[in-house]
Amino acid sequence: MQKRRLPGRRPLLLAVGAGATAAALAAGMTSAFAATVFTDDFNDGNASGWSKSGGTWAVDGSGVFNQSNAGSELARQFAGQTSWTDYAVQARVRPVSFGSSTALVGLAARSTSSTKMYRLALLGSGRAELQAVNGSAITAIGSASLGIGTGTWYTLRIETSGSTIRGFVNGTQIAAGSNSLAGAGRIGLVTAYASGSFDDVAVDSAGGGTPTTPPPSTPPGPTTPPPAGWPTPTGSQKVDATIPVSGTFDGGLKRYYGIGDGGQSESQDPMFELAAGATLRNVIIGAPAGDGVHCEGNCTLINVWWEDVGEDAATFRGGTTYTVDGGGARSASDKVFQHNGSGTVYIKNFRVENAGKLYRACGNCSTSYQRHVVIDNVVVRDTDAIAGINTNWGDTARFSRITIVDDPDRDTSICVKYRGVPKGDEPTEIGEGADGVNCLYAPSDITYQ
Repeated sequence: MQKRRLPGRRPLLLAVGAGATAAALAAGMTSAFAATVFTDDFNDGNASGWSKSGGTWAVDGSGVFNQSNAGSELARQFAGQTSWTDYAVQARVRPVSFGSSTALVGLAARSTSSTKMYRLALLGSGRAELQAVNGSAITAIGSASLGIGTGTWYTLRIETSGSTIRGFVNGTQIAAGSNSLAGAGRIGLVTAYASGSFDDVAVDSAGGGTPTTPPPSTPPGPTTPPPAGWPTPTGSQKVDATIPVSGTFDGGLKRYYGIGDGGQSESQDPMFELAAGATLRNVIIGAPAGDGVHCEGNCTLINVWWEDVGEDAATFRGGTTYTVDGGGARSASDKVFQHNGSGTVYIKNFRVENAGKLYRACGNCSTSYQRHVVIDNVVVRDTDAIAGINTNWGDTARFSRITIVDDPDRDTSICVKYRGVPKGDEPTEIGEGADGVNCLYAPSDITYQ
């Protein structure tokens, strides 16, 4: 299987000054699932809004913030306000030199002073350690041996929510624990007897990515095997305008086609628009299909087939519960199901072929929700990823009885994690794979044929 390039892999390119966003961040702390509210990529050539405490700091011509004095005992730069409470801070960090095995380059959260903070440190010993720092008293919350070396960029992230502190390196959690050292404070960039580089600093007002409303472990209702093949249409009907559906629409496995250009252009009209509580069943959607199906509230799609997905097969826009039971979709160059609203999407007894992703929780919609998907009893072929979610907003994806066909190299990603961003910006991919928190599955849930 030739793997497509998943959207959202380019570097974070936001260029919002630290000082300009301070007020917005303070206001955003009350929103559990707010989007990114603070960024600085230093592409403006300066570090306006940051306050220095030790070291030799400068922004170079490539837009990277460097601390070059490896002899400095403590070199720090702080931004934000001491009143900030629950948030997640992320930055790219590159150690340049270590003076000893205990020397460090790292990221700080909830800094109440220049010597009191939570710190995620890359150590000269090759370990990464999440620390509670109070002057000379350093408490290790947790650590991992990662073979940290100089000259390599690492993505560090600290998530704070109440007394829970979590640390991540390159999208993988390396430590988590409960600590009451500091309940609020600024963000920081730090070195100790080391030199290093920093870039792409971002703060989410959400208090970490821990889900607060995880979905049920299995989809509701009875379970039947996925369909063995694609159905033959009982007839064809050209559609010139969106078909509104309230109540139940049963198409008798007729093919409906004719809206849009068959491509990925944005803002195409849907073939069907379902009112809250509506059900669409026994429909084959042919090409061109425009933007497929729009669900304006809770909806149910039963035995619906997409022969050639246009912009998206279905978009879940409002409501809290959406069910896809049976059917299949193929030829989706980007994604099959787009989840823009809140709540949980249940996908069961389904086939997907030749697609970018089966499911994507919106990573840059105008309103940011905690979204969930439960995927059960699904057959996957020639598809880059089954689900993409935003872990900084607490999204979850739960998988069971997934069968992946004709993928001997196991190129199909099960669960891809992104950092959701405000509307108009591009989400950043931060990792993939089961983690027991956001991406929920065991090896026994995935079968390769």
